[in-house]
Amino acid sequence: MARFTKLQVLNTISATGMIPVFYHKDTEVARQVVKACYEGGVRAFEFTNRGDFAQEVFSDLVKFAAKECPDMIMGIGSIVDAGTAAMYLQLGANFVVGPLFNPEVAKVCNRRLVPYSPGCGSVSEIGFAQEAGCDLTKVFPAGNVGGPSFVKNVKAPMPWSMIMVTGAVEPTEENLSAWFKAGVTAVGMGSKLFPKEVIAEKNWKAISDKCREALGYIQAAR
Repeated sequence: MARFTKLQVLNTISATGMIPVFYHKDTEVARQVVKACYEGGVRAFEFTNRGDFAQEVFSDLVKFAAKECPDMIMGIGSIVDAGTAAMYLQLGANFVVGPLFNPEVAKVCNRRLVPYSPGCGSVSEIGFAQEAGCDLTKVFPAGNVGGPSFVKNVKAPMPWSMIMVTGAVEPTEENLSAWFKAGVTAVGMGSKLFPKEVIAEKNWKAISDKCREALGYIQAAR
């Protein structure tokens, strides 16, 4: 069961503007990354369903976060079907993200009042997702479908749209400023926030510092 309400989740994502996107098969590494992000000011974290037994790692992370990072909202990403979404909701996912839009996933999430952010690559897909109750739609892959100009052009006729972008997002002032000035509600960021060498060296402080820096750029851009 989700610990946070739908409104709490959406308001937190809107307020902070950034969701780290991460997967690792080692539970201890994943724990340390979540904690490092939390100490860096992150309050919504997406663990991705990208490896065998990912659900076991996620289950542990939800329990860990509840104890060690009480205000961290844990969500699950890379969800493409309703059955998998339902499983993760049982494990405590507070929001569900996918690379594509599946109306059946929307039904499962709506039933539990859990936000579902599906991947959309066109204005029509964003519209269909909104009709299905998806408040925060994800533009993916953001860099390939038009970048910040795509977001700006969508917001012109559909100003009510809450858009999160992933793909081609970097923790730099120039990059983040472009996205937020175009009108995004939030960005999802993965490999650029967690360089392989940083993870290998277990330099958790570097992750905290990078999160803090990125969040600062976001606030400035707004």
